[in-house]
Amino acid sequence: MTEQSPDPRYVLGLLAGDGIGPEIVPVAAAVAGAAMAAVGRPLAWVPLPMGRAAIETHGSPLPESTLEQLAETDGWLMGPHDSASYPAPHGAALNPSGTVRKRFALYANVRPARTYPGLPAVARDADLVIVRENSQGLYGDRNMHAGSGECMPTPDVALVTGVVSRDATARIAHAACELAMRRRRHLTIVHKANVLRLTTGLFRDVCREVAAGYPGLAVDDQHVDAMTVHLVRHASSFDVVVTENMMGDILSGLAAELCGSLGIAPSLNAGAATAMAQAAHGSAPDIAGRGIANPAAMILSAAMLLDWLGRRDGDAATVLAGRRVEAAVAAAIGDGVRTPDLGGTASTAGFGEAVIARLAAGDGPPALTA
Repeated sequence: MTEQSPDPRYVLGLLAGDGIGPEIVPVAAAVAGAAMAAVGRPLAWVPLPMGRAAIETHGSPLPESTLEQLAETDGWLMGPHDSASYPAPHGAALNPSGTVRKRFALYANVRPARTYPGLPAVARDADLVIVRENSQGLYGDRNMHAGSGECMPTPDVALVTGVVSRDATARIAHAACELAMRRRRHLTIVHKANVLRLTTGLFRDVCREVAAGYPGLAVDDQHVDAMTVHLVRHASSFDVVVTENMMGDILSGLAAELCGSLGIAPSLNAGAATAMAQAAHGSAPDIAGRGIANPAAMILSAAMLLDWLGRRDGDAATVLAGRRVEAAVAAAIGDGVRTPDLGGTASTAGFGEAVIARLAAGDGPPALTA
């Protein structure tokens, strides 16, 4: 864990979660702390209960006290949760990350996928970002103000309500366009407007309208089924992809595996005022406690949070810290420091130490992604 300063530049929440979470989250915090200390931006961490341990101590996987304290932080790292295994009634409730996303209006789920030199991957030279609308779409657990968009009017009939609004679509389109303008200025809109003409047709059209306000931005669109094929065949041709919630979830998982592994797939859930770093993978209870879990995705998610905070505040030093973490992770992987899931022998802690060593040595360029 990073040493806390009496006058921290940023205060971040720390939610270890379930399964491998208590192993990978502290490693990510240590790396982020080292990167920030190097640029003169000390961090303070606020550990908060979440997950099965919180059920045992507070009677809830996400206590109200945790949510209240998160509101007092600049952002937070959330480890994976294993909500499917929670005892009744907690397992049937909205999971912790879903609850947090709704509570803090974290409407943008940003999921990069890139290949690393020396790491086997189906895709070659890929470096893309999937920007997933995080508040509506076809996911019934998050597209209503109250209740769920999923219901069963009879035991033999199940329904889901998909929601697409102009305002929410414009909001995510602006986020995707701004990201694309910092990268290679190419935006791909993914939809299914040939079938879901009104809903995803509205999504496509609003994204086009927003993108027209960004001079120099190349824009195209793809049906989601064709997009899966294009990702497999030539992932390297894509830059920033913006899409609906469920489509984004599926495409980002595919992209991560094409680029090597979900174990290196970071994710950021961002709103207007705050953001949550959360790796794209799950809790992996089968390897929990063995010290072999891959912390790379969690470390890279923390780097994304630093970049987001720096951009929010116009703080170039914090943006630089995030980029240096990305570079140090790439340098470690390129040097063959890998956990068993990537064919190596490094432990969870050992991988983190290798990344910190490369931060200290200044290995790698200051920025790998914009």
